[in-house]
Amino acid sequence: MLGPVILAASRSDRMRRLVSAAPVTKQVVDRFIPGETVDEILPVIDELTGNGLELTMDVVGEDITTPEQATAARDAYLELIGRLGPLELGTRAEMSVKLSMFGQALPGGHDLALANVRPVVEAAAASGTTVTLDAEDHTTLDSMFAIHDELRKDFPQTGCVIQAYLFRTEEDARRLAANGSRVRLVKGAYKEPAEVAHQHKHEIDKAYVRVLRTLMEGEGYPMIGSHDPRLISITQELARTAGRKLDEYEFQMLYGIRGDEHLRLAAEGHRMRVYTAYGTDWYGYFMRRLAEKPANLRFFLRSMIGHG
Repeated sequence: MLGPVILAASRSDRMRRLVSAAPVTKQVVDRFIPGETVDEILPVIDELTGNGLELTMDVVGEDITTPEQATAARDAYLELIGRLGPLELGTRAEMSVKLSMFGQALPGGHDLALANVRPVVEAAAASGTTVTLDAEDHTTLDSMFAIHDELRKDFPQTGCVIQAYLFRTEEDARRLAANGSRVRLVKGAYKEPAEVAHQHKHEIDKAYVRVLRTLMEGEGYPMIGSHDPRLISITQELARTAGRKLDEYEFQMLYGIRGDEHLRLAAEGHRMRVYTAYGTDWYGYFMRRLAEKPANLRFFLRSMIGHG
């Protein structure tokens, strides 16, 4: 399996230098990350929302080693929210945040991450939108869920992400569905050991459907993070069975992947949210996109060969 190899490469400084130096890299990266600054991303936001799509915005960058970097990550999100405010998009443009960017892995990281993310959640709420806490590797999840619970005391619209491949997720889904949370369900993109996660695609897919059913039958708001046509069809069937209206759940897909499907679902009346990342520290995000889907890797390799 190439996925674990690529994920390992995402943590390699040597591979970072090699990939970054390849002449074709920027062209390919632009497919997934359409800008490095807020000024560059605003026209993309305008285009997507003009086509009836919604967004969740991610400022890329996870290798935080100092409290000052965590503060800078907080300030980057505050700048984004400030620039989005005059557009009056409301929940059509929300934020996605990784708590690792806010200092979660540093000494005292749980409290530091909560202190840094709270102003972002407050600013988003003041602008009429919200924040979703992204899931990272399994060792970080107890902290993430505790921060999610704390934030929801004042900002109940704060969302979180669960990963179908983890054994714990079915129990997490039952708890979150019962308390009315906004929950994005994804398959999972981190290399996890067999002790905590399913390792085979068919097992992950079955777990995804089990968790999806729990969310659809619950009291929360399901956000379906998948590009899989079969899972999209199953989602629609489960939603009908649960009696959910089209605005009582949504689909989410990555910018640059299956763009025609984004537009098709929106045209059918579904809420279709595009996960749109931007920023200069794109390497880790880009490598995970390659690891998740073989077609992405083939696209990159063909581009490199074509420009060699």
